[in-house]
Amino acid sequence: MDRFAALNAFIVVVEHGGFAPAARRLGQAPSSLTRQLNALEESLGTLLMNRSTRSVTLTEAGQQYYEEARRILEDLVNADRAVSELSGPPSGLIKVTMPMAFGRLHVAPALPAFLRQYPQIRLDLHLNDAVTNLVEDRLDIAIRLGALSSSNLLARKLAPHRRIICASPDYLGKHGTPGEPGDLARHNCLLFDYQTTEHSWTLARDGKRMKVAVTGNLRANNSEVLREAAIGGAGLILMPTWLVGADIAAGRLTPLLENWTPSPGAEEGAIWAVYQPNRRGSRKVASFLDFLSQHFGSRPYWEIKQN
Repeated sequence: MDRFAALNAFIVVVEHGGFAPAARRLGQAPSSLTRQLNALEESLGTLLMNRSTRSVTLTEAGQQYYEEARRILEDLVNADRAVSELSGPPSGLIKVTMPMAFGRLHVAPALPAFLRQYPQIRLDLHLNDAVTNLVEDRLDIAIRLGALSSSNLLARKLAPHRRIICASPDYLGKHGTPGEPGDLARHNCLLFDYQTTEHSWTLARDGKRMKVAVTGNLRANNSEVLREAAIGGAGLILMPTWLVGADIAAGRLTPLLENWTPSPGAEEGAIWAVYQPNRRGSRKVASFLDFLSQHFGSRPYWEIKQN
């Protein structure tokens, strides 16, 4: 029995839900996969899966074996990749996930230049505002904004992440300009409603923090919707400079309460690339992160014209 082929067949059968789809994926006959799985179970002395005419289900032993077998094969693939990357230009597939608005505004425009510079690299991008599991989704890199939760992932800072309160000149001309945090309660604040129902803005200065309950007539779980509404004069927004920096530079939006820092502030404060420890030596991953870091700049281009 070819142990590697048997392990791979087992994993593909599990992940494709049956022998027929797995056989199509591997370009083999279902009977060949059945023989490999039978030989694997016989060598282990235990039943790994329950078979029916329609599907397969894992036994308790099969579930444990699947998790270990998948890890072993991934380690082997990573080892092969690490050795192959020692010579020649970076190459291969990079799977990356990132927040939708940030990816569209600041990563997508840079992709043609990256692909010209590294023609042997292929990119598979997933724009998604949910926090994904790199291991389960078999991703190489996740770009995340703000504070990172504790994990065993490695993190590299690509750029600062700073938020600011702003509004259009038209809105401020009609409703006045807030001079201190408490004034926010009297303004129409457009609210980002993604995974939260609490609507308060906290600002800090000289060790002092003020939490202000804010209300408004528009809530959205998409930051670009709120940006467009603010430019149109609908109210105040609290948004990252990577989203509104160009609008402030062009005069479409005016920054407010600049002596106060929205909290969490500097401590939350970065656009991160996170990746698994086994990607540490990957030249293709390093090339992509180096490129993005240089593209954004030590002081990000979206803040160059900020005070």
